[in-house]
Amino acid sequence: MDPLAGLALDPVRTAAAWVVLAPTRTLVFCGYLAGGVALGTVSGLTPGIHANTFALLLAGVATSVPGPLSFLGAAMLAAGTVHTFLDVVPALALGVPDPAMASSALPGHRLVLEGRGREALRLSALGSGCAVALAAGLAVPVTRVMRVVYPAVRAHLPLVLGGTALALALTESGLRGRVGGALAVGASGALGVLTLDLPAGGLVAAGNMLAPLFAGLFGAPVLLDALTGAGVPEQDSPEVTTPPAAVGALALVGTLGGAAVGYLPGVSSAVAATLALGVVPAAGARGFLVTTSGVNTANTVFALFALVAFGTPRTGVLVAVERAGVGVHLPALLAGVVAGGAAGFVLVVSLGDRYLRAVGRLDYTRLCVGVLALLVLLMVVLAGPTGIGVFAAATLVGLVPVRFGARRANLMGVLLVPLALGV
Repeated sequence: MDPLAGLALDPVRTAAAWVVLAPTRTLVFCGYLAGGVALGTVSGLTPGIHANTFALLLAGVATSVPGPLSFLGAAMLAAGTVHTFLDVVPALALGVPDPAMASSALPGHRLVLEGRGREALRLSALGSGCAVALAAGLAVPVTRVMRVVYPAVRAHLPLVLGGTALALALTESGLRGRVGGALAVGASGALGVLTLDLPAGGLVAAGNMLAPLFAGLFGAPVLLDALTGAGVPEQDSPEVTTPPAAVGALALVGTLGGAAVGYLPGVSSAVAATLALGVVPAAGARGFLVTTSGVNTANTVFALFALVAFGTPRTGVLVAVERAGVGVHLPALLAGVVAGGAAGFVLVVSLGDRYLRAVGRLDYTRLCVGVLALLVLLMVVLAGPTGIGVFAAATLVGLVPVRFGARRANLMGVLLVPLALGV
């Protein structure tokens, strides 16, 4: 039987049948979804917690949770989806540099420094929300196409990934930026080759070297650059100044980028958004935010459909679902994604403004030091002493791109290079 046949199910009629024929079971299912939303909210708003890390921790305790495994899988997908909406909140509020460094700041931080942080939150929510709707509509045809072309892509995967890494560096602006991009790709790639397969000696069985690598490459350098920053300034009106048509177009670009992330190993949301924005001239910080958020959330949908079609999990959440023995019950898992998307959209707007205000009132230097200490503690728990060493090395490498005025997306060489080399 064609595994895509089940993808044509009408989720509205399926949900209606559940409500009418099994109201008690529906209430229990909604309770699981609510629990998943709550967990995703906590993880998304906690700095230093990556969605994949959180998912693997969930997988470790999943077998002790009572109830149908399909409900548990839906809750895990809801948690992962909410996380993709809410992780922008601490990303915008923490690591804001001194205004003098605005030119080298992340796109979202530049908006915060301009007093447009509340608008940035809404742009991210719109990008993610539109991506869920667009990806749900495009998932079946895209999956059918990928079933045809993926064998050829797989056969030439080293060339595809190597070309992606090369494109990241070559699309930097100016010679200095291209040199910095190449150094970041090479150094992070070498780090990945040397450390990805090291055994983790943390306190939890789900730990691995991805946690210290990503925290060091992408988390700690941002916080170190922000130690002398003035923190979150007073924020202006939340009005979105980007035209609705432009937001929709950028979300579509992000959704298509999410398809690439969902099917190709080693290609992250930042990489896909960086390359996708090459077709959107003058998108600016707002465009990058919408597109990246769209890629990040659309990936959740496409990766689910890729799991159905190919049997290979492409995200940490789906790896966790597989480890928990949930199985692929598409209607329940898709319901978890949709419920997480709806809740995430509301939560970004309702909690994000408060988060920015709360951080703005705190001593920013102490806050950054505290978050760095939290990252170190997490590395001890997840990866042990070896993880601390990897975290420190990754932090040094993570400082490279900004010093050359290059994008941090080049640091995804940590996965692209080992996968391209087949190690």
